[in-house]
Amino acid sequence: MPMLLKKIVLALIPFVAATTVHGGIWTPLASQAPDYINLLLLLPDGTVIGQAVEGKDWYRLTPDLHGSYVNGTWTALAAMHHTRLYFSSDVLTNGQVLVAGGEYGTGGGNSEIYDPLSNVWTVVPVPPGVLTNGGFSDSISVILPNGNVLAAPDNPATNGNTAIYITVSNTWSAGPKLFRGSTQSEASWVKLPDDSILTIDHGNHSERFIPSLNEWINDANVGQTMYSTNGEMGAAFLLPNGQAFFLGGSGNTALYTPTGTTATGAWVAGPVIPDGFGIEDGPAAMMFNGKILCDVGNPTNYDAPAYFFEYDPVANSFTQVNGPTGVTDDVSPYEGIMLDLPDGTVLYSHDDTDLYVYQPDGSPLAAGKPAISNLTANADGSFTLAGTLLNGISEGAAYGDDAQMNSNYPLVRLTNSVGNVYYERTYDWSSTGVMTGNKLVTTQFTNSAALPPGAYSLVVVANGISSDPFSFFIQPELAIILSGTKVVLTWPANAMGFILESTTNLGPAAVWSTVLPSPVVVNGQDVVTNQISGAQEFFRLSQ
Repeated sequence: MPMLLKKIVLALIPFVAATTVHGGIWTPLASQAPDYINLLLLLPDGTVIGQAVEGKDWYRLTPDLHGSYVNGTWTALAAMHHTRLYFSSDVLTNGQVLVAGGEYGTGGGNSEIYDPLSNVWTVVPVPPGVLTNGGFSDSISVILPNGNVLAAPDNPATNGNTAIYITVSNTWSAGPKLFRGSTQSEASWVKLPDDSILTIDHGNHSERFIPSLNEWINDANVGQTMYSTNGEMGAAFLLPNGQAFFLGGSGNTALYTPTGTTATGAWVAGPVIPDGFGIEDGPAAMMFNGKILCDVGNPTNYDAPAYFFEYDPVANSFTQVNGPTGVTDDVSPYEGIMLDLPDGTVLYSHDDTDLYVYQPDGSPLAAGKPAISNLTANADGSFTLAGTLLNGISEGAAYGDDAQMNSNYPLVRLTNSVGNVYYERTYDWSSTGVMTGNKLVTTQFTNSAALPPGAYSLVVVANGISSDPFSFFIQPELAIILSGTKVVLTWPANAMGFILESTTNLGPAAVWSTVLPSPVVVNGQDVVTNQISGAQEFFRLSQ
């Protein structure tokens, strides 16, 4: 992405777009970000992290107690070791974040890992034989089925090579050579249901990476020009019908039907982006209704403003929608970033402190609905959740080589009886795929100590589409202490709706009675103190 060029090139073609708009609703975040925000990533605990433009600083957006990101709060996180702008970014199966490269800044030739649990960034050295001068730059990347990351550095040590980040050893190695060409600069990748990675090369041929073979193979000719005259490509997606959809920098679009094998697929032209627009870099997001929200602009330069359209795969057509503050957004499309949120909305940043949420119309796609098969407790207090479609049917939001915001991993959301919302941290997802059908997949999730005891409705969410609810109960711990002639009973004060009861008989005819007096709160604990009766007595917390 030649940012310096973008800042000085003047618009060559006047565009006038229609002012009749449709679609969803934009809402600004109630709190402005502490800095100008570019990249957005969704962590497996339901929070969002955002990077300051071309900087080291990161910030966390935490939804409020009712699960609202609009009313969420920002907090500062640890800073990276290097400045970066336009770089590889992936959320790993262990919940950590990998970043690599940067077209601008000091990080072009290195990578870092962020651990959200310790709030620490650690530099990951890149050994000789992987990169040459210039390093990763604005490399594209994706998580593989084994949890490793495939990246395509702009400047590999061997012409045409890719790079592999090996998660278990926290190291980089040279990856398989592309089928054609020297790099994947400005390309977009799509993960298909068979886990292969589809890309369009410059020259409009396509190829795929086959993880099981660790090899790039030839695929069909696209049949039309997709890259702009500046060599740019828009985002690309897996559609609900199983086809891949590429938004061209040229204004053309293309649809690919996969075979599910190593045989070549079939390309057909999609609808041209309306009003002469194209995408000289820009974000887009697959929404829960199956439509794609697109940020487009002038196809020959990088100038403002940005226009917004929804692509409907069923109608195979585009419809213009409003931007966050009117018909357009007065920034260049390349400055935007989109992120699918677990509540079904799309978060939008544009290199500024004001961020917006887009609420799509319609309903979540039934074809993308996860299902919970079973839930089991682990010895360490965590849980294993098994089900289908836990990773969703697409990778979420996309941009291309300059930013990866993939969110095809399960989130666990709990809602209590008064509507309070909590996200538990997921990790060790058994699948990194998409559109996994009836295949049983699993995720681990923590039981947060901050979660109040009580009854919950638990759902698993993938890219804004949630499962049917599953009953989940956290029993508070009742402590009984004998102190002289008194019995002291304590339990967590945040255990809402629980009543202390007692009985003298545990048989089938046991009668439980409420214990008086009412508890008092001492250091976060409900406390009841009574005289020892002298008779056998049993206590419980009932809800």
